[in-house]
Amino acid sequence: MSASLAVGPARKYHFTRNSLTRQGRINVTLTPAAQKFVLHWGEMGQAWGINRTMAQVHALLFVAPSPLDAEEISTLLDVSRSNVSTSLRELITWGVVRRVHIIGDRRDRFEALKDVMETFRVIMAERKRREMDPTIALLEHCVHEAKLGDSSEQYTREQLEKMLDFMKMVTNWYAQVDNLSTPALLRLFRGGAMLAKIFGVGKSHPPKIATGQEKAGAGSIL
Repeated sequence: MSASLAVGPARKYHFTRNSLTRQGRINVTLTPAAQKFVLHWGEMGQAWGINRTMAQVHALLFVAPSPLDAEEISTLLDVSRSNVSTSLRELITWGVVRRVHIIGDRRDRFEALKDVMETFRVIMAERKRREMDPTIALLEHCVHEAKLGDSSEQYTREQLEKMLDFMKMVTNWYAQVDNLSTPALLRLFRGGAMLAKIFGVGKSHPPKIATGQEKAGAGSIL
């Protein structure tokens, strides 16, 4: 994001609109590219089950060249301070945002992780903790209960065991990948085409069932 921020009480933002804050008037302008990124990140966050404002706050801090305080974030995103504060607390819990301080300024400022790979690692670890681990624990409990049941539980138990095995396989794969160094992880991602060649050309597709119109067309050709 194209921006000029001078650290200190009189710092100004060159980000498109004038906004009046308790500290005075600051020139606040998000560039078109930054606006599009922040808006899209918010929409994508909603698709992942994350609060829109929380995702937008993260996007803003990711592209901001220096830490911002809660009022600056509220002004830039045009959302309430309480909403910003809630989003910041959750982002800090996730580990993708941290609180920073500047000498001579008593206000808390916030900055996001700037390294994309580190952000990816932190988000994946948190999603595993919040989603995968509880799911595996629940499946293990359900499988145990199904085993105690009668023969009517057999099919349910088999399906749950398949899901449990898959979830454990995914988490074990994740654990191995997470142990890789960042350069090794980048090589893994960039080597996708080579891995596809090693493990197979691609997934098989079921035979296409021709429609009546397609059959008629094929008949006219023959």
